[in-house]
Amino acid sequence: MSPSTASTESRGSGSPCGELDGAKAVAAPAAAEPTTARLATVGAAVGGYALLTNWLMVHAAHQPWAVALVFAPLLALLAGAAWQLRSRALAAAVAGGVALLAWVVRSGGVADIDRLYVLQHAGFHLALALVFGVTLRRGATPLISALALSVHGHLTPTMRDYTRRLTAAWALYFVAMVAVSFALYALAPWAWWSFFGNLLTPLAALAFFVGEHVLRYRLHPEFERVTLHTAIEAWQRHQRSPR
Repeated sequence: MSPSTASTESRGSGSPCGELDGAKAVAAPAAAEPTTARLATVGAAVGGYALLTNWLMVHAAHQPWAVALVFAPLLALLAGAAWQLRSRALAAAVAGGVALLAWVVRSGGVADIDRLYVLQHAGFHLALALVFGVTLRRGATPLISALALSVHGHLTPTMRDYTRRLTAAWALYFVAMVAVSFALYALAPWAWWSFFGNLLTPLAALAFFVGEHVLRYRLHPEFERVTLHTAIEAWQRHQRSPR
């Protein structure tokens, strides 16, 4: 067999298996590109929304249209979650929120809109604390343990203990953000709270996520490496799994 013939056969020319391997090689980058673009789009949208919200809260906090611009995207996200989870209770809560928002806009706003923004921030973080916290009850699987199990397929006792403590750490983090929010609202100028609530809040969550990711592999080098894409896919599978 000549080198040229071996080279041709090794590429799988005319072989279904070779064609399949070639298709996989071509499809892998193509699948990664939309994911990267989608993450970049979401990140840009979140960043733009945070900047817009901060400007509105500082310069037009008492305007009815500003209230609509701040709260409508959150209600849209909750509506999407209600649809995905098929949750009638969440759908009813979203409907109530839409009705309340329409009433506020129609009536010309409220007297102390700043407090409403603070309560929105607190309610969002307390809801997240509850989502993480309820999975720590006896007999339940901690949220991050469930995500890790979806990624790795199995968990060692060390991994189970670590993911349980990490779930508790995230729950405490969300509660701490509420405490800082209330303290700033009570003691600092409104512009300070707006800067914290709209800009520092997402940056702090990102710093917590990245810091934990780095620390995890320093403390537990035996953990398998997981990309952000893999983590997002695990979360999506967890959301779609039967409750």
